[in-house]
Amino acid sequence: MTNLKIAVVGIPGKWSTEVLADRLEALTGFRAVIDMADVTLAFDTQTVMHKGLDLSQLDGIIIKKISEVYSPEAEDRTRILSYLEASGVRVFSPSHTVAQMINRLSGTLALQQGKIPMPNTRITENTQEALKAVRLFGSAILKPLYSTKARGMQMIDDSWDDAQALAALEQFKTEQGLFYIQQTIELNGKDLGMVFLGGEYVCTYARVGAAGAWNTTIHSGGHYENYQPDEALIELGRRAQGCYDLSFTTVDIALTEEGPFIFEVSAFGGFKGAKEGCGIDVAKQYAEYVVDQLENKSR
Repeated sequence: MTNLKIAVVGIPGKWSTEVLADRLEALTGFRAVIDMADVTLAFDTQTVMHKGLDLSQLDGIIIKKISEVYSPEAEDRTRILSYLEASGVRVFSPSHTVAQMINRLSGTLALQQGKIPMPNTRITENTQEALKAVRLFGSAILKPLYSTKARGMQMIDDSWDDAQALAALEQFKTEQGLFYIQQTIELNGKDLGMVFLGGEYVCTYARVGAAGAWNTTIHSGGHYENYQPDEALIELGRRAQGCYDLSFTTVDIALTEEGPFIFEVSAFGGFKGAKEGCGIDVAKQYAEYVVDQLENKSR
């Protein structure tokens, strides 16, 4: 057993946070779950404290979840972790990458620069231009810049008249300020989550949507199944996650008649899809990977 001290930034009580902390404890004998809401950065003493634990004394931190929801405040939390990185604490995935990916627009820009195929997407603050995009796409999905598991997303159907569409757009702008508009993709009730650890392919699971749901998220009643991709699809997923500096991630892929499209690359990745869809304890693999990375660095 190693003597490394590795903590998990996450949501106390949540399965994915706790199972990762359990796997680390089994390897190191040390267990700490950090809720960023309880962290204090003191510049005068140059300490970052969490309930009496000096985080600068840790060997590493794994960010499983930076907050319950994505938000500009969640980005601020990554700045505190970047202070720890500068002091020598290794963070998985690096804080600058997590900050980039919490914001849907900055995450999309990286994929676009990597020439990764995505659904047609328009960004604008102008409501009339947003309406033009919706009409061009036929049906479209409005996506908040900060959201996960399809929360806050709204579909505008091609059967809506201009008055209905404008009302939805105006309400969205009031709430969000900027339009991120993506053409609706026919999923045929299923999309994929492709798991990578340290840039290496692990497995792929399918999210199968509930009857009548427009998205496949488990939050909306979907479930996981195993999926066996071909080498070309794995290579696409590898290219997509390679647009970022990630320790662990899940690449969301839609299979369409026009070919595969990447919806997004997760800042954190999920454990449950790999467990229920692929039968793999990826939390254990992640813990082992981090321990190996830190031990190799110290040699």
